[in-house]
Amino acid sequence: MSKETPATSSDTHERSEYVYRLNVAELLKHTATRGDKTGYKIHRRTGIAQSAVYRILAGEAQPDLNSAMRLSEAYDLDIREVMERVAVEAAA
Repeated sequence: MSKETPATSSDTHERSEYVYRLNVAELLKHTATRGDKTGYKIHRRTGIAQSAVYRILAGEAQPDLNSAMRLSEAYDLDIREVMERVAVEAAA
């Protein structure tokens, strides 16, 4: 459940000036608690394609919804714990 209030027509433009990005360092803290310190081990536990895991960990790709949910379930974490809000200019 979102902690933010719903967008209204007056603040829709302001809210679209950021995106959410995976904080890889924070994700790796959570995976390490289960002994998964490599992309291969994350792949094995989550079922996410090994190449996709390595692209995500390298910051070359963002997890799609399916992958985000697999990470969330495999490591028993609220996905919001590993996401950060980034200005659109910085995300480009």
